[in-house]
Amino acid sequence: MVHSGERGSTRIADRVIAKIASQAAREALRPASDVRRAGGKPPHAAVAVRDRPGRDGLRGEARVRVAVELGYPSDIGAQCGAVRRQVSGRVRTLAGMDVREVAVTVERLYAPAGAARGRAR
Repeated sequence: MVHSGERGSTRIADRVIAKIASQAAREALRPASDVRRAGGKPPHAAVAVRDRPGRDGLRGEARVRVAVELGYPSDIGAQCGAVRRQVSGRVRTLAGMDVREVAVTVERLYAPAGAARGRAR
């Protein structure tokens, strides 16, 4: 087993995993242009990476926190589930890391561009 710091080992920076996770969240929530038009921010991620190899011999384990802004009305649970699946799959495929947890935080709900604004009842 190769440990971090030994010759031939690869360490992927947390910020790289965060970028992969953010991009994966954007992919799961297409069209992102609706978010930008409504004045929202694209998804962003924070990552905690443990260097030790995962149970299946991958390059380590990651815990990911992704913050998103979602259109409303919509199926919020389904969108968060899609983000979890996409983030987990992309990090595993591109970084070779086992993703132990993907926590999705909904920071804001927005009405799609052109939708009537007003109070929800």
